[in-house]
Amino acid sequence: MPTRRRALLILAALAGLSQLSIVLALMVGSIPISPAEVLASLLGDASGMTGDVVRSLRLPRALTGFACGGLLALAGALLQVLLRNPLADPYVLGISGGAGIGALLAIVLGFGVAGINGLAFVGALGAMLLVFGLAHGEGGWTQSRLLLTGVIVAAGCGAVVTLMLAIAPEERLRGMLFWLMGDLSQTGDPRLVLILLVVALLTTLPFARELNLLARGADIAQALGVAVGPLRRGVYVLASLATAAAVTHAGAIGFIGLIVPHLVRLAAGNDQRLLLPASVLAGGSLLVIADTLARSVLAPQQLPVGVLTALIGVPVFLFLLSRAAPGQH
Repeated sequence: MPTRRRALLILAALAGLSQLSIVLALMVGSIPISPAEVLASLLGDASGMTGDVVRSLRLPRALTGFACGGLLALAGALLQVLLRNPLADPYVLGISGGAGIGALLAIVLGFGVAGINGLAFVGALGAMLLVFGLAHGEGGWTQSRLLLTGVIVAAGCGAVVTLMLAIAPEERLRGMLFWLMGDLSQTGDPRLVLILLVVALLTTLPFARELNLLARGADIAQALGVAVGPLRRGVYVLASLATAAAVTHAGAIGFIGLIVPHLVRLAAGNDQRLLLPASVLAGGSLLVIADTLARSVLAPQQLPVGVLTALIGVPVFLFLLSRAAPGQH
């Protein structure tokens, strides 16, 4: 089968999975809704409680979940190229920890959703600037220096988060813990995060060839005419902003940025022209499915979606490790 045709088939299959995951998210919950009622609600023909549940609650939540999952998977794929490390994760550079500090501070101070999102984004950007500033030594920065700096900053942010949980008022603890474990229940208008996802993907695709060369090594990429320094900085900033946007809207959701690029790479290869859009579709679908399970398994009680992604991600990751040949870690 020609490579181009295979790529189109993979993208079409993942696009179909994305649509199916969103339809299931609209149907499944404490109030089951039939496909006909979902369609009527989307077309504006349904009124009453069914229409309100679909249009005001489930659709914004599903679209936000899809966008956040896509952003995390895209950030994971980019960071694995940047660091040339298949275990690189969007949270390994401390961005999630910075966002956590900002969000928990907003919760302690009694801010609303807008305040929590705003301070979380400020914290994520602060962590990004801190990591980049500390990792940039006299001779520039290397993958190992950036990774080590991110790990240290993430550990420091984790200590601050633990301290805030220890001294926080009891009535605030549940909301703080839910945010730290990932929570889509407070999502609002999904348009902004969807626009960010589209912009991030469209920004990276023109550089897919350069990313393919960078994945083979900086020296090879530079010898073939790639401006390695600016490309690295651009990839780092874009991956950081994508992670910050996802964490701001959905809390700290792990494993999507680590597992999804791995699975897509196994199925589609390591060509970034296919890997990046396929990761976005797969990551968005996985988070929507996990969130649907989180709010329906023990309905009407809702679980943090980060718990479901971890329960899915851990066995998948162990399976991938068990299949890896010696030396491919």
